[in-house]
Amino acid sequence: MPHLVLIGLAAILLWSLISHRFQRWGVAGPIGLLLLGAVTVVWDVDAFSSAIDSPISEKIVEIILAVLLFADATEVKGGIFGREGKVIARLVLIALPLSIALTVTAGVFLIPDAGLLVLLVIACVILPTDFAATASLIRNRHVPARLRQILNVESGYNDGLISPVFGMSLALAVIWSTIERTPASDLTEDSLDGPVTEFLTAFVNAVPATVIAIVIGIILGAGIGYLVRIARARAIADALGARYVMLILPLIAYGVASIPVFNANGFVAAFVAGIGYRLTRTRGHRSDGIDHSELLLVEEVGALAANFVWFVLGGAMLIVVTSGIDWWMLLFALLALTLLRIIPVYLSLMRSSVGRGDRLLIGALGPRGTASIVFGLLAYNALPEDDGVIVLTVMVATVVGSILLHGLAAPLLLRRRRLEDETA
Repeated sequence: MPHLVLIGLAAILLWSLISHRFQRWGVAGPIGLLLLGAVTVVWDVDAFSSAIDSPISEKIVEIILAVLLFADATEVKGGIFGREGKVIARLVLIALPLSIALTVTAGVFLIPDAGLLVLLVIACVILPTDFAATASLIRNRHVPARLRQILNVESGYNDGLISPVFGMSLALAVIWSTIERTPASDLTEDSLDGPVTEFLTAFVNAVPATVIAIVIGIILGAGIGYLVRIARARAIADALGARYVMLILPLIAYGVASIPVFNANGFVAAFVAGIGYRLTRTRGHRSDGIDHSELLLVEEVGALAANFVWFVLGGAMLIVVTSGIDWWMLLFALLALTLLRIIPVYLSLMRSSVGRGDRLLIGALGPRGTASIVFGLLAYNALPEDDGVIVLTVMVATVVGSILLHGLAAPLLLRRRRLEDETA
């Protein structure tokens, strides 16, 4: 993996030098890095496949996700669910679970070779929304300001809330796949005792591990947020010191949760730490959000890490292409980007302050990006080869499809919709 990391960093360096020219096209960065990744890997796809299917790659990806989840949680303005608390609560507590259920149900018919646990993993991979790859979409003047706020906050929360479900389902899917793949001739009470015990242990410990992660996140996030607020108020610390704290805190939260004695979900700990930090850091301030001078470093590091993830996606795309893509995978990805999100969002917002047209717009504007890529890579790393390739294929099809649908087609449709409204 080191040579691929060096090449990836070189590609990001090159893109950083020329990216300013392409900023007016919001998808230019992801597409450019994706193509650079594909060109780099095309010479030896098997070596790249082995590289990302390694413990080192897994840890790198996990740390990247922890930082991104923390950054998402700290950028929200307002209370726990932002200024649109009731709407956001409906989206993440009603629409998201309903989307997961519908996605698993659709997968039963379209991906019959995958078990229910693998389908649950796939749902967790392809459902989180992320506007990093389609920055121009969230800034589009044809999207009402209120909807931009709702979409931003929802995007920051749904990947954090889905991470414990992903962690639990992935652990169970790995163990269950071992049980299912044991030849019938080898099935004995002794041969099944170990895997079955591991499965039951993982199932029983799933909720406690999440609770422990939440406690760790609250203690670290709220405690350090309070210390930063006091230190800043008394001029003991400056904005630079606060920036360093915000970069180090998610790493500490993730690391503490990963200590064997806790064995908790590091992603949940980092996400909750971000919420706790934001609430205590901004308490009593006129502003309901953290000042950008303190957010700058964690935002930039998150953007840099996301660039590397997009580079890796280019190589993953080649793995998928060489493995072969069936039409049902493309259909499943299309459904995930449209009906499997639009229907739950519309139903969850009925009898709310959001109008019918805006409900459809919120459901339609759900791009996929960094979180889906990271979850997909983790699943590919952990699952047996056949299941891992299925998850990776659906992830790549969904994210690349999202770039085309939300990054290129959606702005044109929004412009036409606004023109029709103005002429009506």
